[in-house]
Amino acid sequence: MSQLCLVRHGQTDWNLEGRYHGQSDVPLNENGRAQARTLAQQLQGSSFVAIYTSDLQRARETAEIIAAAIHLPVTLEPRLREINQGEWEGQLVDVIKSRYAELWQQRTLDPTSVRSPGGETVGEVAKRVYTALNDIARLHSPGLVLIATHGLALATVICKVRGIPLGQAYTMIPDNAEPICVNWED
Repeated sequence: MSQLCLVRHGQTDWNLEGRYHGQSDVPLNENGRAQARTLAQQLQGSSFVAIYTSDLQRARETAEIIAAAIHLPVTLEPRLREINQGEWEGQLVDVIKSRYAELWQQRTLDPTSVRSPGGETVGEVAKRVYTALNDIARLHSPGLVLIATHGLALATVICKVRGIPLGQAYTMIPDNAEPICVNWED
């Protein structure tokens, strides 16, 4: 078993605008960088053995700010990327709900297996992220590992460790730069 400190990336302009990021490579805004610096101060003194992050710049930059404060290298792990939202990436949520009303309703009823056009399902994201975390845990057990990634990717992990149905993942998305420590078992 490993202990994971899960961290959602800092704020982006798209967070403020209500746009779906998906795997679009959107940078942190100034507030997001400040959130990461504040989090880095909070995490100083923790006995991390490794830091892993999604390769998308908003998560990577969050991890790099934390890493500078706790003096560890950052390892990029593409399997920690956010859900691929396909055609919905970059669009405002209200526009998606209007333009794709029927598909949005289907996804609301079955978020685990319904996908946006050209995107992934929540179930596919969970499988990808769980496999990455299993590999990381095997390398660093029983150490404390920081994982910097994205809202829905983290929500799938929170569902698993708390015994919550994966269909509720969209309700479990943590705030930007919010640390959540969990025990992870393969």
